[in-house]
Amino acid sequence: MRSRSAQATRWLMQVNFLSYVQLTSLALPSLTDSKGSLVVVSSLLGRVPTSFSTPYSAAKFALDGFFGSLRRELDVQDVNVAITMCLLGLRDRASAAEGVRGVTRARAAPGPQAALAVIRGGATRASGVVFPWRLHLLRLLRGWLPRPRAWFVRQDLNVSNAAAA
Repeated sequence: MRSRSAQATRWLMQVNFLSYVQLTSLALPSLTDSKGSLVVVSSLLGRVPTSFSTPYSAAKFALDGFFGSLRRELDVQDVNVAITMCLLGLRDRASAAEGVRGVTRARAAPGPQAALAVIRGGATRASGVVFPWRLHLLRLLRGWLPRPRAWFVRQDLNVSNAAAA
């Protein structure tokens, strides 16, 4: 694991998980009354763990668990609030590129296309969005074939640079 302080991990959990929980708890009464929708923007790293992303992956896995459980609770209570979970891969943002420079060989997907996929998913009340489409394979391999999935993930890593980061 990269050297990370507990404080940095807490910050990642606050930004990438706890803020969603807080906003959802405040918005849920209004969403229940209006039969509204929640759109949760997450990462493939919240479903498929990879090397050198432990604190970030933990926060994204927490999102998946929280909103998956909330979806079930709302369903058994017959509450008509849609939850769209968006799993996005690496996008062509400057901050994302800087964070993984030299660590991954994965191609970044165009940000505007990712945004359009998120908007479409929320507008249609889809239960999930995966963008770009090639990430469906990794998501499916997670449970079915863990060793080949690990091989696919490893192919995108530059382990020598990641270990030094």
